[in-house]
Amino acid sequence: MSSSPTLASRLKGRSELGVALLLGAAGALVIWDATRIGTTYSQSDPVGPKTLPFIVGGLLLVCAVMLAVNVLRGGKGEAEGGEDVDLSHPADWKTVLPLAGAFIANILLIDWAGWVISGTILFWGSVWALGGRNYIRDGLISVAMSLLTFYGFYLGLGINLPAGLLEGIL
Repeated sequence: MSSSPTLASRLKGRSELGVALLLGAAGALVIWDATRIGTTYSQSDPVGPKTLPFIVGGLLLVCAVMLAVNVLRGGKGEAEGGEDVDLSHPADWKTVLPLAGAFIANILLIDWAGWVISGTILFWGSVWALGGRNYIRDGLISVAMSLLTFYGFYLGLGINLPAGLLEGIL
């Protein structure tokens, strides 16, 4: 009596299928969102704004299918290698969690506090999570980086980042 392999045993070691699923979901989301773009047909612009999202979504779906087929046929991604990467060492959660916290704080604060304040927290929190312990210098550089990016986006690209609490001052 021979037993056929279970689904779990056949999928073992094929984590790339998760990436294919993520690519497929992103492609489907882009296409679905593109269908909701409200436009009217114009003789001067026959292509319209829906074309590019449909192309990007379609290409994401094609990549997802091709990756899934490759993985199911036995293809496997090459392990990352490098002179400063020890793949046998576990993740450094003492660095990862504070770094993620700085990004989450930025996301939560940017609309209310504005980019300069939330960006300062993001930059300073990132430096602290990565080992910087000169708090005054790191804080001053973080404020400078936030102001430079705020005005760089505004003056260089014409994009208004939220001013938040500093509205009228910046």
